[in-house]
Amino acid sequence: MVIARNAKFEDLFFSIATGPSGHENFSNISASIRSCPSHLVWLSLNVLLFWKTFLLYNQGPEYYYIHQMLGLGLCLSRASASVLNLNCSLILLPMCRTVLAYLRGSQKVPSRRTRRLLDKSKTLHITCGITICIFSGVHVAAHLVNALNFSVNYSEDFLELNAARYQNEDPRKLLFTTVPGLTGVCMVVVLFLMVTASTYAIRVSNYDIFWYTHNLFFVFYMLLLLHVSGGLLKYQTNLDTHPPGCISLNQTPSQNMSLPDYISEHFQESLHGGFSKLEDRYQKTLVKICLEEPKFQAHFPQTWIWISGPLCLYCAERFYRCIRSNKPVTIISVINHPSDVMELRMVKENFKARPGQYIILHCPSVSALENHPFTLTMCPTETKATFGVHFKVVGDWTERFRDLLLPPSSQDSEILPFIQSRNYPKLYIDGPFGSPFEESLNYEVSLCVAGGIGVTPFASILNTLLDDWKPYKLRRLYFIWVCRDIQSFQWFADLLCMLHHKKIIGEKYHTLNSRLFIGRPRWKLLFDEIAKCNRGKTVGVFCCGPSSISKTLHNLSNRNNSYGTKFEYNKESFS
Repeated sequence: MVIARNAKFEDLFFSIATGPSGHENFSNISASIRSCPSHLVWLSLNVLLFWKTFLLYNQGPEYYYIHQMLGLGLCLSRASASVLNLNCSLILLPMCRTVLAYLRGSQKVPSRRTRRLLDKSKTLHITCGITICIFSGVHVAAHLVNALNFSVNYSEDFLELNAARYQNEDPRKLLFTTVPGLTGVCMVVVLFLMVTASTYAIRVSNYDIFWYTHNLFFVFYMLLLLHVSGGLLKYQTNLDTHPPGCISLNQTPSQNMSLPDYISEHFQESLHGGFSKLEDRYQKTLVKICLEEPKFQAHFPQTWIWISGPLCLYCAERFYRCIRSNKPVTIISVINHPSDVMELRMVKENFKARPGQYIILHCPSVSALENHPFTLTMCPTETKATFGVHFKVVGDWTERFRDLLLPPSSQDSEILPFIQSRNYPKLYIDGPFGSPFEESLNYEVSLCVAGGIGVTPFASILNTLLDDWKPYKLRRLYFIWVCRDIQSFQWFADLLCMLHHKKIIGEKYHTLNSRLFIGRPRWKLLFDEIAKCNRGKTVGVFCCGPSSISKTLHNLSNRNNSYGTKFEYNKESFS
């Protein structure tokens, strides 16, 4: 469907196509890193932190003795820990939905490019999660090597530095009898449960498992704060009085020999290497003289500094959302549409939302903890407080919810008015939260593509155009809806007819040209036609549907054309 206007709407026609449906998968992380500047910054920070920390523990004088004892395992464990600190702090920020919705408002972030970066929040969350998994593996492997080296390289000279209690102690005791070791094992178990339950197969087959295990993140962070408080890895504090590798006046740190014998041995070695080597040995022997024994101290836990801010922000936001959503909504009506689509209309005091936003529904009668996001198909306005959502009955949660909403005696009932003596279950909402589709009204030209039930974000946009189009920048709207069968179009037909017959400032829409295609849409031809009709303009492309359609539209949006038209791709992504 294309809606075009200059000072007012001039043309109206829509195009509906039928084709195969699909499922939405995780976005390609590598492609996102290449195309998104924010991900390039993230990648640079990870590389910089890893390399800087690796060099610090490999060459830093304060880590000389601990490095002699542990070797490469020390450098890898600390470098991977710095990457984990960064990502464990960043992974929480995309989940601060209220903060993102606040920043998403046009007055708070005036730049459209910056607002589009906020829409990458879910991709950033997934990217950080994958990074945590990878570097957790590196961190665990490095510490297994460290546990072995602590046992094998036990030193009587540096009792403070030893984690083992005696030579050749069983490394497994270090894993299960120390705070860092035991909490580390528990974190690996929790992380394994969260990661495996986040896979696409688990989320589709049993969303409850994904939901419950993902909320173990709080246990993970509590274990993390305890994990870094053990203080097994220590650094030297008295570098001035005890230079690393210095020679004691009584004996060397590494050998039980006197100072003259030590100098004599290295003097003989230097003669074989030339006078330059002799001079180096001589200078080092003169400079590195111990005045006292080395002293060691555990670091203040750096992880606390990294995650305390994001964790407090997330907890504060969750507390605010809990207060905001503690009052149930009033269900006005329930409409049973064809193709197992349900419409729910509600009201709530002081509830405001923008077109394209979504809310999270929570029905304790269905599940005590589980909730699900749904895009608003009807937003409250100044004249009416009603808002609504559409959802397709797919899965156990929506099936139980449907059974509670519809009367047991008549599953075919279409409308259940509020005035009927019907006891609806208590329903709570959280939100609204921002989404890329808020931006569709801020382009001069927008292309909206929906797949199946993915039409819901565009329903609120069309409803908004029905009420008042003047506050928005939109001049032309292309709307494509792809469904598996013809029956799927029936529940949305009323809104399309209303849009056709709507009068704005006394002017009627021109003829509604309905084009129904059987088969796959010809996307390349469509993009060429849009580019030709909108030369030199920027077209916002919005997609809510299967990954196959999304990938095709994304690739076509990145292609150059001979008309100077720029396509900016946006995709629905519940965070």
